[in-house]
Amino acid sequence: MASGLSRRRVGASTSEDGPSSPRPTNGTFSNTASSSAGGTALEGGRKIAYDPRDLESEGEAQKMPRLTLMEEVLLLGLNDRQGYLSFWNDNISYALRGCIMIELALRRRIAMVRDSGRKRYPLPDRIVEVIDERQTGETLLDEALKMIKSSEPMGVGSWIDLMSGETWNVMKIGYQLKQVRERLAKGLVDKGVLRTEKKNFLLFDMATHPVADTRTKEEIVNRVLTLLSSKTTSIPAQALHAEGIQFRHIRAVSLVSAAYAASVLENPLNRLGYDAREAAFSRCDDLLAEFSVWPFGAKEGSPSAQPRRRANDMGIGSGLSADGIAELVREARKEQSDAEDLSVEIIAAVLEVYSRMDSLL
Repeated sequence: MASGLSRRRVGASTSEDGPSSPRPTNGTFSNTASSSAGGTALEGGRKIAYDPRDLESEGEAQKMPRLTLMEEVLLLGLNDRQGYLSFWNDNISYALRGCIMIELALRRRIAMVRDSGRKRYPLPDRIVEVIDERQTGETLLDEALKMIKSSEPMGVGSWIDLMSGETWNVMKIGYQLKQVRERLAKGLVDKGVLRTEKKNFLLFDMATHPVADTRTKEEIVNRVLTLLSSKTTSIPAQALHAEGIQFRHIRAVSLVSAAYAASVLENPLNRLGYDAREAAFSRCDDLLAEFSVWPFGAKEGSPSAQPRRRANDMGIGSGLSADGIAELVREARKEQSDAEDLSVEIIAAVLEVYSRMDSLL
């Protein structure tokens, strides 16, 4: 009977140096175990563990603009030097909650529930669902996404109301997103667009956020002015985000519509003369009418799609931008994944909610 320890061999091809020892093959060394395993990331055959969702997030980030829609609207409302919004603006808080829904839809996180019977209901009453739970990296968007995922099914209009705190149901008061403007401003400080200062207002001190990066704000203002004042049929590149950004045309329409609903559109339009400013407001009315219905541009038979102000009613040239708006509708439809893009349908629903705001009627 043998005494002591004996080595147990596993597999005839395994040497004493272990399975990962290199072997000479035709004068060169190769690692048979590593070469047979897929997914190696380095020439030495070492494996690197990674989450495929990280690669998806990196690819998505390249298609997204630097600032969210909410941040751009907030910047349009901020006084560059004083660093705060008008105390009399009661609409921006509600409009920003609508921007959150638009931004989640543009990032393909939420969509309308696919139900053929949904068309019997108005756009704001159609049920929303989460189709992608991945975080966006933006705190407000991720917080809203989590709420929509964990709550009972509700429509776009209900979500905007609840996130704004406009509800009599005490059981749903917890859905309100608090301090949205301040949190957006702090996010812009982190991105280097704003800076933080403290100013004394008689009896109390208040944090203000003057503009630090004037170039970024000027780029936003120029996009708005170009879109609303251009008289050409084709959409100028200056009215859109840079090439490679996803939903360039839909983002352009969403920005001017949200700024209009938030009562901050007048700030950039003050650079225009009186007639040009009134024509720009009229064009924004027309844009909102064309894009607050689904599918985009289907105005016929839709009472919500009738413009509230017409250029010819104000003595301004009739049909000033009809061809340009039609072109914008065509380009926006091209950006949809298909004729029934359920995520983009949410954007039309939010714009219909905007069109019903008291400030625009």
